[in-house]
Amino acid sequence: MPYTEALPADVAASLSAYATLAHELADEARALALRYFRTRLDIIDKADESPVTIADREVEAAMRKRIGERYPSHGILGEEHGQAATDAEFVWVLDPIDGTRSFISGSPLWGVLIALLWRGRPILGLIEVPMTGERWFGLEGHGAALNGTEARASNCTTLADACLYSTSPDIFDADGWERFERVRKQTRMRRFGGDCYSYGLLASGHIDLVIESGLQPYDYLAIVTVLAQAGAVITDWEGQPLTMASNGNVVAAATATLHAEALRVLRG
Repeated sequence: MPYTEALPADVAASLSAYATLAHELADEARALALRYFRTRLDIIDKADESPVTIADREVEAAMRKRIGERYPSHGILGEEHGQAATDAEFVWVLDPIDGTRSFISGSPLWGVLIALLWRGRPILGLIEVPMTGERWFGLEGHGAALNGTEARASNCTTLADACLYSTSPDIFDADGWERFERVRKQTRMRRFGGDCYSYGLLASGHIDLVIESGLQPYDYLAIVTVLAQAGAVITDWEGQPLTMASNGNVVAAATATLHAEALRVLRG
């Protein structure tokens, strides 16, 4: 469930400066990534069998450099260059190219994810989708926006009316797929693909439900604040808040009622 305690006054007063930096990071990341998109790239398979390119590494390195220059005491967790001072009061969580498989195969639905955590609590989130020119941004206490215009989740409350998205059937193990299918059979529509773009569509009210498995903190922490500020609900499959220690099973829904119904079916 969402955090209910107000931020301390000094943290709240600094949010504007953190937001400015987040947008600067996204601007730089977009420009760098687009230089490599739909070009011939050397692909490296990581230990978890996911692909990485020079674009991922260069984009993250640039963001880390800018954060270090502005806030040297802040920690950073990134997909490509690991963690540094993640026990700090403030930690930035970066996914330089969310949807690398989409990126390397020429699909436009990949993005850049940026989160800021205060004492483990997500307080800022940004989803940048360079090829569509869309940027969703959420800041605790300040709502969510798409390119500066308010973003609001739909008012869908039942699975029977819900449009369900997930990145790929491949992300689920056998048990997870069985549980996903239980939900899917009760929804109005199911679509695959999109990576972080699906969560932007949810924040703007175009779809109603996203269920995924096997995610890493840099895949979901930026999304938490965007969705919460858009009026949606996002947790793990047990209904617990998402943190850096979560197991990677994610369910996001437009309303608390829909979220509760999805959890009930997932649990069987």
